[in-house]
Amino acid sequence: MTTLTVPPMIPSPREDAKKLHKAFKGLGCDTTRVIQILAHRNSEQRSLIQQEYETTYSEPLSKRLSSEIHGHLKKALLLWLHDPATRDAKITRSALTSSVVDNQATTEIICSRTPSQLRRLKEVYLSTYHSPLEHDIENQTSGDHKKLLLAYVTTPRYEGPEFNPLMVQEDAEQLYKSGEKKIGTDEKTFIRIFTERSTTHLAAVSSAYTASFGNSLDKAIKSETSGSFMRGLLTILRCATDSNMYFAQILRKSMKGIGTDDSRLIRVIVTRTEIDMMHIKTAYYSKYGKPLTHAVRSDTTGHYEDFLIHLLGTDY
Repeated sequence: MTTLTVPPMIPSPREDAKKLHKAFKGLGCDTTRVIQILAHRNSEQRSLIQQEYETTYSEPLSKRLSSEIHGHLKKALLLWLHDPATRDAKITRSALTSSVVDNQATTEIICSRTPSQLRRLKEVYLSTYHSPLEHDIENQTSGDHKKLLLAYVTTPRYEGPEFNPLMVQEDAEQLYKSGEKKIGTDEKTFIRIFTERSTTHLAAVSSAYTASFGNSLDKAIKSETSGSFMRGLLTILRCATDSNMYFAQILRKSMKGIGTDDSRLIRVIVTRTEIDMMHIKTAYYSKYGKPLTHAVRSDTTGHYEDFLIHLLGTDY
């Protein structure tokens, strides 16, 4: 469920474009005005505003924002302009082609998306960057992490709620035999099961694993694997069992300790606002005992804080 709020009477895209252009004129940018407009328009409305702005002023809105806004707010706003698939493609492309590959961002995006979302991501990635996503994963990642990502973006998976209890028990036993029961780990079995099964099936496997072997599958992955491969498996598993809690914990990690991981904070808030942020906020409160908005306010400042709070909406 989204936390995005849209006015009951929405101005036309032309009117919004004019207001944005006015906010950019003169000495300094009226950042508050920019936030009030863009943070309260849905994906389709933002697209129409961008079309109108470029038609009227012969300049992409993103280019003008880049010259007027700076820092973390600029990064958040530029991501927010896009539709979900284009945004995911942009984040993944940047993560894969940076001087040091951002495996964290690549894993969070790819391993948390549904098969239909991944299909759309791959389409947009290819049309935008003229390179298949699989090609860049092949060239920029390595080892079992690469094998996991490649299998996850290429293997068709069922998205419905049904699952076969007998197959669930069989998979739980196969994972146990391939990990905790033996010396060393059979990574191929983990990759096969985690990339071929639906989320409802994997959630059932997780329950069956604990019931049969006393240890959680989550802990088994931590003890049997490591690095980016481990984080990929955990992302797939945790999104299958409770995606809202997964993102709540990612948000907590981004704000915990000295300093804030703003890239991660922006990535989660901007990509989940129009999907399930209300449920993530509920999960955050149940886990940590305080509203997510309070945590964001204590870790961000200025217009950057204002924009994120606008996206998150009011507290309960």
